[in-house]
Amino acid sequence: MPYNPPIDEYRFIFRHVVDLAPLFETQRFSEFSLEDVDDAMGAAATMVSREILPLQRSGDLKPAKLENGIVRTSPGFENGYKAISEGGWVGMSADPSFGGLGFPCSVRNAVNEMINGGCMSLGLNPMLTQCQIDALEHHASPDIKATYLPKLVSGEWSGTMNITEPHAGSDVGSLRTRAVPADGNSFLINGQKIFISWADSDLVPNVCHLVLARLPGSPGGSKGLSLFLVPKFIPDSDGRPGIGNRVRIASLENKLGIHGSPTAVVEFDDAKGWLIGHPNSGLAAMFTMMNNARLGVGLQGVGVGEAAYQSAREFAFARSQGRPLRSGGSGTIVDHANVRRVLATMKARLFAARAICARCSLYLDLARAEPDTDWKGKAAILVPIAKAFGSDTGVELSLAGLQLQGGAGYIEDTGASQYLRDSIVATIYEGTNGIQALELVGRKLGDGGRAILDMMNEIANDSVRYREREPVVADALSKAVADQCATTTEIASANDMESRNAGAESYLRALALVFGGHCHLLSAARGGEDRRSLARVFARRILPFHAALLADVRSDADDLFGFGL
Repeated sequence: MPYNPPIDEYRFIFRHVVDLAPLFETQRFSEFSLEDVDDAMGAAATMVSREILPLQRSGDLKPAKLENGIVRTSPGFENGYKAISEGGWVGMSADPSFGGLGFPCSVRNAVNEMINGGCMSLGLNPMLTQCQIDALEHHASPDIKATYLPKLVSGEWSGTMNITEPHAGSDVGSLRTRAVPADGNSFLINGQKIFISWADSDLVPNVCHLVLARLPGSPGGSKGLSLFLVPKFIPDSDGRPGIGNRVRIASLENKLGIHGSPTAVVEFDDAKGWLIGHPNSGLAAMFTMMNNARLGVGLQGVGVGEAAYQSAREFAFARSQGRPLRSGGSGTIVDHANVRRVLATMKARLFAARAICARCSLYLDLARAEPDTDWKGKAAILVPIAKAFGSDTGVELSLAGLQLQGGAGYIEDTGASQYLRDSIVATIYEGTNGIQALELVGRKLGDGGRAILDMMNEIANDSVRYREREPVVADALSKAVADQCATTTEIASANDMESRNAGAESYLRALALVFGGHCHLLSAARGGEDRRSLARVFARRILPFHAALLADVRSDADDLFGFGL
């Protein structure tokens, strides 16, 4: 299966579309430069090509298994994980005082995209550990940090997120897992969690679970949840895995895709845990991990989408069939206009999704470097968009690539169908894309849409600034921005939440197209003719769907309840 990590794309994006230079002017990241970023991505690309990509098919064909209570991972995963951990990639953005390299998350996320493009099943493991590191750095006590962070940062141990329960699904407020005070400052955790990715493995000697649970007397709903760190083995006085904790892997799920990633039902039976953050503030602490995971999931979609695009492109340049209308080509199906359209729109959407995720990463980095600015608010708007648009991109490109390859794509031996099966889960976990949309039109429009309108005004100004350089893209984007602003003002001021929710997914997708169009405009204005041509593909063949999406947003919900289902 072909896959070349897209380091040239990131080099261009980090210089001309999502400029990292201002980040290196801050005190927090002043020791880094774009050359350091290039070196890191080059090293990561080599590691992915040599160590990670060969695991893609083995993980799919020989899934992780539960044997006598022990999770056995797919063949070769041990060496792949070793390459990731020993290369410093798990802790590359972690605090250097705990062994991390201190890189911006923008760089870490670019590396994660490449790892997931090589093998999403394995790439999910270090991504979750990185997100747990972020949560512990922000919310854990000094003792917890000293014991756990060095092990997690080095990749010697791994981390998980335990939220969902069988009866609750996405209704976090109805979680029932309990925590009661025990000896010292520990708690006893009792309950069952489901759909827990990488809940156990034979890759590491210890797995650390972050678990949402309720303390006695806590309020009902999400306000009564606390967060606990529950290790598989309780560290001894030297920080090594000691006695086994009462954590049991009850079963592994039989899934549509990411077969190499063990997804477990986890049971806690008086398992010892330690409070992270304050009582009844668990959801806020968990969101530190979850928001990073949501962006990471969006990049999983981009990574798989890149692999699917490269697979389809290779097929198109090799397959001879039919007689194209244009002469002088390669003699393969890439000369057919419709095949060309499929590949061009795949590439244009891929660039937009990658650049949106990169911009979200930059905003998060700037918020860490300059806490008293409004970068955090901008990042909060982009997180659900990056997650949903990135993961949708993975599915849409995987499906497009499979269809382009026809019967060959449908046959499992070619590997094209794996991209589709693997990518679908990214639209589901860390909050389905529908939930991302509901959060966007709920919480993010709570200020009357002011923050989103401010971001739209910035894009409108760039449309004017760069119109002379690229009028086709600038004019199309200007119209989309005006329509987006009008619709945002309309729905933010309306009291009909049912209708707003009905159009939430279309609103998110429309907003994503505007942000994607802006990234293409900057690319066209600052790049060469290839970049300008690709931006026109986006403006002419993808951005026009924006109008249809907004028509759905402006519709009320009455028609949805006017007939029987």
